[in-house]
This record gives sequence, C-alpha cells and structure tokens, in this order.
Amino acid sequence: MNLFFKALVRYLSSLVVISVMLFLPAGTLEFWNAWLYAAALYIPMLFAWIYLTIKDPALLEKRFKTKEKEKTQKAYVILSIVAFVLTFIIPGFDFRYHWSAVPLWLVILSTLLMLGGYIMFFVVMKQNSYASRVIEIQQGQRVIDTGLYSVVRHPMYTAAIIIYGFSPLILGSFYALIPMLFIPALLVMRILNEEKVLTRDLPGYPEYMKRVRFRMIPYVW
Repeated sequence: MNLFFKALVRYLSSLVVISVMLFLPAGTLEFWNAWLYAAALYIPMLFAWIYLTIKDPALLEKRFKTKEKEKTQKAYVILSIVAFVLTFIIPGFDFRYHWSAVPLWLVILSTLLMLGGYIMFFVVMKQNSYASRVIEIQQGQRVIDTGLYSVVRHPMYTAAIIIYGFSPLILGSFYALIPMLFIPALLVMRILNEEKVLTRDLPGYPEYMKRVRFRMIPYVW
C-alpha cells in the first residue's frame, strides 16, 4: 500500500474513532469542546504526517508499528488503551449531564499548552529518526544525545504527557482527569522496561544515562 494512502487511512480512522468516543456519549454535535479538540489535535497531526511522508518516510513507517515484543510493553498497551478510552468517553457524558464547569480561560490555556506539546513531539521526531512506536533496537541504531535528548532521555513521552494531560480540560471535563492520571504511572512502567532493553542492547546507552540524568522532567525524574 502506498505510504501516503496508508497514512491517510490511519489518520481518518483515528479521527473517526475519537469523534465517536466524544460525540456519541454527548448525544449531540453541539459539543463545542470536542470540535476544538479535534481541530487542535488533528490539524497539526495532518501537517506532521505530510512532512514525514516527504522528508522521512522510513520514520513514518515505523510509527505505524504496534506489535510489541516485550511482555511489559504488551501490558502497557492494554492498560493504556483502557485509560485512553475512559478519558475520551467521560467528557461527552460530562457535557450532556453538566458535571463540570471548566472556565473558558482554562480551556484556551490548555489548548495552547497541548499545541506546544505537539510542536515538541514533532521536534522530537525530526531529531530522532529511530523513534519507533514499539520498543526495539533497529539496525544501525545509535544513541541520540543532542537537541531535546540532551535535556531528558525521553522527550517524546514528555510531549505525550503534555498533549494528553491537558486533553480533559480542553474537552471541558474535570472528571476525565481521573483516568488520565493513570497514564503517567503507565509511562513510568514503560520507560523503566524500555531503558532495561536499551541498556542491554544499544551500545553507548549506559554512558548516555550518566550524562543525561533525568528521564522525562528536568530536576524531577
């Protein structure tokens, strides 16, 4: 299948799934927070995928991989799916039954922060062509220790926390923050296992860990 067509199918499929999870529980297309969220997430995503299709198709192909080899990572995938589904279903019910009252300024601020997180995500992909979706050591892979990787060891996960951490607030739901809180804990599990694999199989990674002390948040962890 042509890579661009494959990317387009994945893109549209993701948009449809997210839309169903948001609008179906809301019972209406007047759920304006969902429209805002879809625009803020999927417009930048479209440009990022077009860029990768042209400039780094090999990385885009890697981003399509979903089958993990490590048992710990398989458990992470299952648990994270549960957390994400709950996170995106709750806001619709919240809108329908008026559970939360997220102020407009907080919705706007959260949207801007999420866009900043996506820019960071895009920068990480430009800086690291080995950024596969699954945990694996690729042929010829080397340690990336420049750019954002000179600040934290896993900047892509930092960006993901920003993007999805503010999603409930953009969607106008305080209650959706509850399942979202499990995501950082799951990422800790994923990172610890990933670093075990990298330390074992990627030359130079133990030395890199000594140079860059923090995993996701500078001076915290």
